[in-house]
Amino acid sequence: MTDAAAPEAAANPAAWGAVLSMALCVAMLIASEFMPVSLLTPMAEGLRATEGQTGQAISISGLFAVVASMLVTTVAGTLNRKWVLVGMTALMLVSLVLVAAAPSFAVLMIGRALLGVCIGGFWALATAVIMRLVPEGDVPKALALMYGGQAIAAAFAAPIGSYLGGLFAWREVFWALTPIVAANLVWHVVALPSLPARQRQDFRAMFGLLRRPHFLTGLIASMLSWGSAFTMFTYLRPFLERVTDVDVTMLSVLLLVLGCAGFVGTWASGRYLKGDIAPFLKLPSLLMGGCTVGLLFLGGSVVAVGLLLALWGAMNTAMSVIFMTWMSRNADDAPETAGSLMVAAVQTSILLGAVVGGWLLDGLSVQATFIGSVVLAGAALMLIGDGRRLLKPATSA
Repeated sequence: MTDAAAPEAAANPAAWGAVLSMALCVAMLIASEFMPVSLLTPMAEGLRATEGQTGQAISISGLFAVVASMLVTTVAGTLNRKWVLVGMTALMLVSLVLVAAAPSFAVLMIGRALLGVCIGGFWALATAVIMRLVPEGDVPKALALMYGGQAIAAAFAAPIGSYLGGLFAWREVFWALTPIVAANLVWHVVALPSLPARQRQDFRAMFGLLRRPHFLTGLIASMLSWGSAFTMFTYLRPFLERVTDVDVTMLSVLLLVLGCAGFVGTWASGRYLKGDIAPFLKLPSLLMGGCTVGLLFLGGSVVAVGLLLALWGAMNTAMSVIFMTWMSRNADDAPETAGSLMVAAVQTSILLGAVVGGWLLDGLSVQATFIGSVVLAGAALMLIGDGRRLLKPATSA
């Protein structure tokens, strides 16, 4: 850790409060970004659109997240990173209000585009900020704690959103998120220490990282892994309704099972990612792709679906910690630049997963969407191999 302020922040117990405030922000980002998954059917009906079109509400946020992640470190220049994160959280609040009040599909998409800017900006800086808040040895633990927010959102946002959407309406679900985001905005101001920019980033630094074979390979592997995951996850509700034939109550239960399993994935990744990262890199595609195959064959059984979604959910949260730990160790000399590229890669994958999955769903069937997910998982496994090619030369021995 080269930043002079980092040891001071790490020695301050309040730095863990800052990590917790970022964890809550992650929870709200994940809940806001993927809430349409649990509300896809009622949102489509309310906006007079197809389910495939409504799924593009996720892809549009992904598109703007890609652009924001590539530009944030350059546009932010020498601005204090604390206030950049505060600004991104404020933008999330604005986007939620626009989505909840949207009178048309076009306004909904504008709100989702603003959310994408927040997502891209926050995630591009998040890992680099965590590396400055805690000692190097505590980075995996802090990342797991921050991604605990992802587990919380995965555990409760989707099932609660589905349940409340059935009781009230989908707009009320988005309105319910706004006071939590407002409180998180205040927490950021209080808890985050001053984080002066280390240096101004530019596109030359990005191209420099992309010229490193191990980093480029890892970037593509992460894109395939996330692309596989979200080709399936974006259209999980139509699958459960049409193939598993569940009602709203059982749908909420299954989504709760998936989400609660995320706590296991977060705990395990924080506990066991202390040594060689290489063996862990193939696990997301291997296990999540295998679960998707299982759903294709056993989708008619509620019990089997519940077990498969539990395993999928645990691996989903672990995947984020695995790849961000890989990034922190293998691009530690340029964490903000690497973070920008990682977020751009992941959001591009989510965007393409939602778009291609929607085409397959509307044009063929939901089973075709899941088969596309399995194909991407297989490609990721072939690229990753034993994981050694994704490590920088100094750590590959």
